Amino acid sequence: MNILIKPVITEKMTDDSEKYNRFGFIVDRRANKLEIKDAVEKMYGVSVEKVRTMVYPGKAKSRNTKGGVVSGRTNSYKKAIVDIAEGESIDFYSNI
Repeated sequence: MNILIKPVITEKMTDDSEKYNRFGFIVDRRANKLEIKDAVEKMYGVSVEKVRTMVYPGKAKSRNTKGGVVSGRTNSYKKAIVDIAEGESIDFYSNI
């Protein structure tokens, strides 16, 4: 099971990473906090102090088109906020 899907790179998460050494990830819905902690430590070589998770439900969306109203849903996903030990950091832009 691939636990870490992608990092969350937004203005708010960038600000949190600079101020509080917190990083966000979109993770597999079946992963628990211990698995997320192990995956982050293994992939980025840092020590994780705390993991907080939240599940975002999918939302119903509809739009008007020439053929009528098209309805659907967005995907639900799980997000993890990971606190890294003091003095350590994760650089998402090193592989670009």
